Amino acid sequence: MIIVTGGAGFIGSNIVKGLNDKGIDNILIVDNLGETQKYLNMNRLRFSDFINKQDFLKLLPDLKNVEAIIHQGACSATTELDGNYLIRNNYEYSKTLLHYALDKKVPFIYASSASVYGNGENGFSEKADCEYPLNGYAFSKFIFDNYVRQNVNFEKDSPVVGLRYFNVYGYQENHKGSMASVPFHFFNQAQESGKIKVFEGSEHFLRDFIFIEDVVKVVLFFLESKKSGIYNCGTGEERSFMDMASIFANIYGQCEINQIPFPDHLKGKYQAFTKADTNKLRAAGYKNKFLSLEKGMEKYLSALIKYNGFL
Repeated sequence: MIIVTGGAGFIGSNIVKGLNDKGIDNILIVDNLGETQKYLNMNRLRFSDFINKQDFLKLLPDLKNVEAIIHQGACSATTELDGNYLIRNNYEYSKTLLHYALDKKVPFIYASSASVYGNGENGFSEKADCEYPLNGYAFSKFIFDNYVRQNVNFEKDSPVVGLRYFNVYGYQENHKGSMASVPFHFFNQAQESGKIKVFEGSEHFLRDFIFIEDVVKVVLFFLESKKSGIYNCGTGEERSFMDMASIFANIYGQCEINQIPFPDHLKGKYQAFTKADTNKLRAAGYKNKFLSLEKGMEKYLSALIKYNGFL
């Protein structure tokens, strides 16, 4: 059995679909549905059981035949201000699962974040000199990465992999609200008014945008390769939000791009530039090419039009 925490969420549900496509359906999904409609993300998935996140740790010691843990569950809101909640949810919870995996000698693949690099003034390589988180969410990911570095022997222990996701976009993020990707918001704005909104100066905000299908391929590569370490999960190419808006408008058609003031609450906490250093990922043996922003946007917009963005 493979455990996928956050398996009803954005990245987690796509990982479950990737496992299904490989003929794997003995999957335990762990998540907290709350008042969201995340259950819709599971409608097209094959899995053996579902456990609420609040009950999972109590039941974990009695689970049998666990083959791997793919830990994607977390509070991913960069605007979350409750630091104690972030530590409990993103750090302490992850530590418990890590030690279970090490004790049982099963692979543990977890979601880190490119937000640990802060404004990126020292680059985006997987080393301490580059890391300086700017918000509570990023800090919670940063300290767990450091805990892993201090408590895992990547050469001798069972496989442990942290993936620093850059700007992921794609299917099944409808439940994320304001934290959904920019293309998702573009689509809803265009449907409502025929206009899409970008912040003023968006031609200068450059990000490493990675399509969800590529993220799933990276996760499955590490699940099969048994490699260990902390790796960037990005394309290694930077594009502007204005590029993204232009691509969307060209595909969608009859769509006006409007610039709006940059919000005060994001000042000083906003990554203006990201670009994954993919050297370590490639050195680990990952050889797949990443989809271009144009191709990824085309595939996602097609799914949004046909299926409202669901699988």
